[in-house]
Amino acid sequence: MDNQTDMLPASHEVPPDKVRLPRVTAAGHILGVLRQDILSVRLKPGEALAEKVLTARFGVSRTPVREALMRLAEEGLVEIYPQSGTYVGRIPVASLPEAVVIRQALEGKAVALFAERAGPQDLAALEQLIARQEALARLDDRDGFHAADEAFHERIAQGAGYPGLWRLAQQAKSQIDRCRRMTLPVPGRMLHVIDEHRTILLGLRNGHKQAASDAMLAHLSAVLPDAETLKAQFPDYFS
Repeated sequence: MDNQTDMLPASHEVPPDKVRLPRVTAAGHILGVLRQDILSVRLKPGEALAEKVLTARFGVSRTPVREALMRLAEEGLVEIYPQSGTYVGRIPVASLPEAVVIRQALEGKAVALFAERAGPQDLAALEQLIARQEALARLDDRDGFHAADEAFHERIAQGAGYPGLWRLAQQAKSQIDRCRRMTLPVPGRMLHVIDEHRTILLGLRNGHKQAASDAMLAHLSAVLPDAETLKAQFPDYFS
């Protein structure tokens, strides 16, 4: 007997160009743009976020703007003061150590699993991402460098077979990201990050799981002394 699915008319098949993708709401779009502006420090800690300016910028009513701001406030990226105003949140130094510990736990495990499961193609992908970082560093392309940095960490989680580890790490590191973006203009900082990535990759290439994990933990902890230095330089950016 023929398989019943073979009897379905072709009209039941959904053409690729007709597949429905998730709809991005106005509030979701505004949230994404503002979140990236805050994490990249294009919008600086303490900077005012006037609803009137934002509605003009995005061409929307106040409702989606307010929804986006409320969601950013839940992440600690925006501070809303009724009858006073809305501002980009300052970086809470006291919360950084916990965020680092969470990220170390997730990404330390990812590196260990990568060492056990990844193959030559996975190692080659990390090598390519480091090469891309080197090229972007020469161009002083900080946005591109940061994107390649993120891709390096994400690729480790993928090679480990647990991409969700990276998604969880992202949720914990928004305040860390703001500090990291502030350090990129420091002379030699991008090259230092590349060296740390190469140390991680060296451990993985040599099959030294512990060495790779230790290198990752050291790499992720570097933000803490950086934050103290940044706070001394930009005290108004921190709380």
